[in-house]
Amino acid sequence: MSTTELLQREWTAFRRPGRLIALAAAALTVIAISLVSSLGNRSSCDPGPCPAVPTAGDGSTVSDRFWFLHRDLGPEGSITVRMTSMTGTITYPPPNHDQIVSGLVPWAKAGIIVKDGLRQGSQYAALMMTGSHGVRFQYDYRHDVAGSAGGMSEQSPRWLRLSRSADTITAAESTDGRRWHTVGTAKLAGLPNTVQVGLFATSPGDLTLRKVGLGGAVEEVRFTQAVGSFDNVTVEGGATGSWHSDPVGQMNRTDWEKYHLASGAVQHDGVITVSGTGDIGPRSEEGVPAIALTLLGLPVALIVVIVVAARHGARTARDMDSRQVIAARAAVVGAATFVTGLVAVGVAFPAGLVILEANGIPVQPVSAPTGARVIAGVAGVLALCAMLTYGFGVLLRRGWAAILAGTSLVAVPYAVTALPLLPDTVSEWLLRLTPAAGFAVTQTMVKYPQVTAHYAPSAGYFPLPWWAGLVLLCAYTAVVVRLALGPRVRKPPRTPTGDSAGAAQVSQSH
Repeated sequence: MSTTELLQREWTAFRRPGRLIALAAAALTVIAISLVSSLGNRSSCDPGPCPAVPTAGDGSTVSDRFWFLHRDLGPEGSITVRMTSMTGTITYPPPNHDQIVSGLVPWAKAGIIVKDGLRQGSQYAALMMTGSHGVRFQYDYRHDVAGSAGGMSEQSPRWLRLSRSADTITAAESTDGRRWHTVGTAKLAGLPNTVQVGLFATSPGDLTLRKVGLGGAVEEVRFTQAVGSFDNVTVEGGATGSWHSDPVGQMNRTDWEKYHLASGAVQHDGVITVSGTGDIGPRSEEGVPAIALTLLGLPVALIVVIVVAARHGARTARDMDSRQVIAARAAVVGAATFVTGLVAVGVAFPAGLVILEANGIPVQPVSAPTGARVIAGVAGVLALCAMLTYGFGVLLRRGWAAILAGTSLVAVPYAVTALPLLPDTVSEWLLRLTPAAGFAVTQTMVKYPQVTAHYAPSAGYFPLPWWAGLVLLCAYTAVVVRLALGPRVRKPPRTPTGDSAGAAQVSQSH
């Protein structure tokens, strides 16, 4: 029998109503839970509508909120300042949450910036002092170049300079204002002739982790504010007009800013003080990532697939079929599951993202290649999990044992790491060592060193890149299926026994 004929025969044998109904139910579950969870998530702000999430030139959502003391700068020119101090405030930090303290979060920022207007998401290049990462040159949200290390005190001011030549921005720093060190250069393509240049301050929220469950963690973020003090401010070349003080993004709405110290810029005796809150940089997904909300039904579908594949594998073991039949059945199980996953995720994922965006939930845009990777990748992972569990069914010869093995190795690790239940370290190792690592194909969250975020499985961040997780799952599947393809013994033909044997002898004698 040819391979094609064998596959056709096994597909005909596989497509029993019970199995097809189970796979269809798994697909419908993924779609239904995605639509319900997406429709149930809405964003509301009081008073008025929620502010739009800033979008950069490449379409990605970003953080872009700070206080800006600015003026015009032409195509050739520079700004030079001496930064004399940087201070800040953190509201109600742990452990007691009963006091407001002085201090800076690690990525609080104050310094000088060149920006294409006041629109959030527009191009920029900034040279800054940070809370605990020294001098940094950052531009266009994703790029970060380190300057000198160390913090700042009243006795050690830092000179900062940004120079513009058409689309090229050069950043330099100095300790005395005479000897300069170039930190970095950026090319901002398409920068207009007139841009805004000036002083800025911003400070992201104070991120702390609160222990829950068996050692898991959930994020808590508190308001912070950074204050930078400057003197010897010099703008040269092509600068026109006067100074203006404006927020980029909404500010001065929190109780701290309303009743204690509003963000803004103040000039007194030649010293300019700029205070602000927010951040400039890539936007990390806050709370549950949007992609996770659209695929909440995956664990249910995975368990259905495991049960179907395990029982089919156990039936194969009882029939003592040949290697060719085992391989054909594994391929059929994988193909049927792949189509199921392709339909389920192909509907749930894009539809869920559209609904979330319509409901005002910030959604990081997903490029066409990334969307295709998620849809095809999840379908492939489900297919591999089905083949893995089918192999367990053949090896263990009992459906319940194969279901237990598949659930323990894949479904349980995937489910418990998606929740803030276990310590982050334990969850990360589970997703490095078990076949559940394959679900890293769903990851769209990017880890940026200059962004403080909770990079953990419960927050949607997998410890392995998507391709490495898929390779690990493939390795598990290949090993188990290869073991299932071990030496097989065909059932011997039935031989006559008892009365039938005697009847055969009488027949022969006549």
